[in-house]
Amino acid sequence: MPETATPGVQDDAMKRAGYGEAIGFGDRPAFIAVDITRAFTTKPYKFACPFDAEIEANNKIIRAARPKGVPLFFTTVWYDDPDLKDAGIWGLKLKGAQELRAGSPAVEIDPRLEFRPDKGDALLMKKYASSFFGTDLFSRLASQKIDTVIIAGVSTSGCVRATAVDAIQYGFRPVVVADGVGDRWPPAHAQALYDLHAKYADVVDAARVVDYLNRLPDRLAAAAE
Repeated sequence: MPETATPGVQDDAMKRAGYGEAIGFGDRPAFIAVDITRAFTTKPYKFACPFDAEIEANNKIIRAARPKGVPLFFTTVWYDDPDLKDAGIWGLKLKGAQELRAGSPAVEIDPRLEFRPDKGDALLMKKYASSFFGTDLFSRLASQKIDTVIIAGVSTSGCVRATAVDAIQYGFRPVVVADGVGDRWPPAHAQALYDLHAKYADVVDAARVVDYLNRLPDRLAAAAE
């Protein structure tokens, strides 16, 4: 039986309606660090906010996941077309997307994050909110028989939420790291976590995720070699 992840706070209305039940951790996890790039973490970019604590929470999970052979995915949003045609209508809604140019420093993973492509870490380039949409993430997870997707990064109400919703729709167990995700708007962050817990994911803290990863069997690491 998979281990049960600790659910968040439930109010009476949520309980009566049957929302907020725990999905639980599975046996074969992957970790996704969503859009922790210079454009979202470093001034003077339009989207940038201070996410120091969230980056450290991500690193704690990465340090626990790597020795176990847990697949690590890192995403960035970037656009190749000079007129932003590959951003579609979303480019009209988000003018700051003009800074997310392929090959520019803005779309690089924040150097504080322990991203190691030399260790096999995967980098996914996406155009829209979900880490699944328009990428090969589903195929990669399915080929490795992944059943649990641990999700952290930015922003909680945007790309993190979209990734979690797609994850559960594709049949994975989404676990969102409450202290490993951040948003430029605190009310949006809080509402997104509440909504994710109610309907789409288990919301837990990084310490709980690290404890789960530490107790995974070493056979996962052996299979990854």
